[in-house]
Amino acid sequence: MCVLMKMKLNLCKIVDGCRLGTLTNLGKKGIQSMEIPGCLLYTKMGSAPHLTHDTLHNIQGVPVVAQIPLTTLADLQEVLQEYKEGIGKFIGMPESVSYCSLQDPAVCSPHGYNSMKAVSIWNNRGRKELTASKFMDIQKVIQPDWFQCLSDGDTISGDISRKKAKKSVDRSLWFLDECLQLQENCPELKQSLMIGVIEGGDVLEERLRSARETAKRPVAGFLLDAFQGNTMTKETKLELLTSVIAELPEDKPRLIHGIGKPDEVLECIKRGIDIFDSCFPYQVTERFCALSFNYDYQLNTETADIKEDGKTEVRKDDEKTNDETCSEAQEMTSFEIHLKEIKYVGFCLLKISAFCMGGS
Repeated sequence: MCVLMKMKLNLCKIVDGCRLGTLTNLGKKGIQSMEIPGCLLYTKMGSAPHLTHDTLHNIQGVPVVAQIPLTTLADLQEVLQEYKEGIGKFIGMPESVSYCSLQDPAVCSPHGYNSMKAVSIWNNRGRKELTASKFMDIQKVIQPDWFQCLSDGDTISGDISRKKAKKSVDRSLWFLDECLQLQENCPELKQSLMIGVIEGGDVLEERLRSARETAKRPVAGFLLDAFQGNTMTKETKLELLTSVIAELPEDKPRLIHGIGKPDEVLECIKRGIDIFDSCFPYQVTERFCALSFNYDYQLNTETADIKEDGKTEVRKDDEKTNDETCSEAQEMTSFEIHLKEIKYVGFCLLKISAFCMGGS
């Protein structure tokens, strides 16, 4: 058996379901640590969107774990194989802990392309099918500190039947067993930690089976997958999370993807989720918005429509067209202001003018 449990979770207290503690011995050198609840540094191919490396290094409190979606790395397999020193050094972040997720949480992938033997990922070059063997070959050259195991998370398109949920669990457990066996025989991945994936859509019975069976395997942590999007009601999501987390051991971290809105994050923390991705600010930026937590702010109804559930939606003529971006990512939330409004355009121009005058 390869050594997979180098990382250690130290829980100091649990307050109203919220787990407070520290993950220690992170990275191949075992010198990094992070507090939980915490978040990952969302990246595109190892670069934080809209930030240069110099700017990123000048920001305090940057998450120690960088999330790098496999969708952006799959076509670099030959380059990384030639490079031989792993993804951390390749992207200029050798001190960060690298986490390779299967999909990009900010992007919706087409549905219906997974099979019993392969999972499809999508990037600018189209679809790429990954068997367990191909998947582990790519991880072998990436050499991440953590990586999400191959799994069938194609259960967020709505109208998922019990049969489809069962298939997603069966396939994911098969992929997990195959990947664990391949990892045992791969020296390059001896120090990489595999994150097991909990699937099952919105079928409680299958979610619980997935959690129980995955917890029996020697994984370093758990990813609760396919909770992003609007196909489940809020109540269903929270009930599933509560039930599933009760089946997981307390000494391993719990991750979730695609949950980034502040109110949703707090609800998940109450139910025992430890680690979140941070693609939400990127999605906000991509729709020309900024985060604002002034709850007295009244949104201009001429540029946005207020929905019955309290969320706001950018009008169609202001939306950015991007077929790859999730429909959910197109919706403004109540935490945002739209910078295309005239009053904000004028404010930005004044700030730019003041900056230029100060710079001269």
